[in-house]
Amino acid sequence: MPRYLAGCYLLLVVYASLHPFSGWQSPGLSPFVFLEAAWPRYWTGFDLAINIAAYLPLGFLLAPALKTRHGQAFAALQAFMWGTLTSFSIETLQSFLPSRVPSSLDLLCNAIGTGLGAILATWYGATFFASTNNLQRQFLARLPLSEYGLVLTGLWMITQLSPETVLFGSGDLRQLFSIVPPVPYAARSFFAMETGIIICNMLAVGLLIRTLLLPKANAYLAMLGFFLCALFIRTLGAIILIGPQSAFAWLSPGAGLGLMLGGALLLGSQLLPRPARIALAGLALMAGTVLVNITPFNPYSVAALTAWRQGHFLNFNGLTRLTASFWPFLSLPYLILLGRRI
Repeated sequence: MPRYLAGCYLLLVVYASLHPFSGWQSPGLSPFVFLEAAWPRYWTGFDLAINIAAYLPLGFLLAPALKTRHGQAFAALQAFMWGTLTSFSIETLQSFLPSRVPSSLDLLCNAIGTGLGAILATWYGATFFASTNNLQRQFLARLPLSEYGLVLTGLWMITQLSPETVLFGSGDLRQLFSIVPPVPYAARSFFAMETGIIICNMLAVGLLIRTLLLPKANAYLAMLGFFLCALFIRTLGAIILIGPQSAFAWLSPGAGLGLMLGGALLLGSQLLPRPARIALAGLALMAGTVLVNITPFNPYSVAALTAWRQGHFLNFNGLTRLTASFWPFLSLPYLILLGRRI
């Protein structure tokens, strides 16, 4: 589990730090000049806290992932060195991006965050992951790469923080590759497609969760709690990133119908044997991904994105959008693997 989480978090940090990956050009100076430059004239405690907090989980996850026979202290030192090297490499690459400003202050804060995370892992990491393993044994089925499936469900939760995506929608590749939606916007067709997207993704994610759980676990309660948590995250994200007036903007007529029909179909699908549930999850995942990529852009989503995509939120937007875009393509191979092993 620490290795899966550390790998995912490292990729997310790199993407968020170098987004939008465009406009690369030579700075005309040494890319290491930021090490000799004075600290930024304008900085806030919030900026410092963000840079420290962003790398703290990386240090916490890297330390147990790198644990060797030399002990926890050596693993923590390795985590600190790798986290600092990652930050140094990213700051250097930012010298080639006009939209990013490399800073020795950012490097220092990232190193501090990594070090704090590694120290916390030395003190509490073993206890934390031992508790996690106990919970896995109590509730998760003995499946190939069950930890990977658990990470997938966590990544799906992250996708709900983006206000520009259709509720529960994932796999949209159009903005990444500048593809124009093939279907023009119309209220009736958007209503039908939005409903279909929610139904397909509820089936795919819900059946994935059911597959990961032991037969004796209360799957109905687990799935209900999971989707309620996803809706809460969606609402909270809208409040923080856009404003309280947009808290329930996701609750459109299509979303309401999709939640009801998706919930009903998900309950009925529990009667199927496990291989059939896995196959249905894969089909629903593919169908939902196709629908997402032919559905016209939601005018509300465009307006919401204009309102909040600035500063640190630009990086956050790229991070959540990347996760949402590639989530089905990370999940489908896992479902195929489960189907072949069961």
